[in-house]
Amino acid sequence: MKKLLGLFCVVALLSACSTTSELFGGSECDSRDARNFMANAEDRVYFDFDSSALTNNAKEALDTQVKWLKKHEKVDVVVQGYCDERGTREYNLALGERRANAIKSYLVSNGIAANRISTISYGKERPAVLGSNEAAWAQNRRGVTVVKSAR
Repeated sequence: MKKLLGLFCVVALLSACSTTSELFGGSECDSRDARNFMANAEDRVYFDFDSSALTNNAKEALDTQVKWLKKHEKVDVVVQGYCDERGTREYNLALGERRANAIKSYLVSNGIAANRISTISYGKERPAVLGSNEAAWAQNRRGVTVVKSAR
């Protein structure tokens, strides 16, 4: 009975907030901006093996981000750089950083203020797809832009 009552309290608490991010210090606006970004811009780009050069496909995806960010001038983002599992942890952290910075540079060169964009590298530590084959590696060599906050 106590477990059922506890579950009911948790559900009531969650439903009292318009978004769960409010429970953890976020705002409804941040969550709405993140959903809007995901619906209207491509949030990720992919890289070739051992490269931080932006492909034409990556630039097309980033152009959707530029367009969205220009419409939402009070929104800041974090660009996350990732790698596949090959290579050392240190090497992949540096490569992930170069990838994130390549994306940031592209956004800045297309009119987005640099102070709106932060970067972080996760290297190979957070794979999107598990597996030790080219299909998995290709999806893990990526940069992801995430809405951070509205100013």
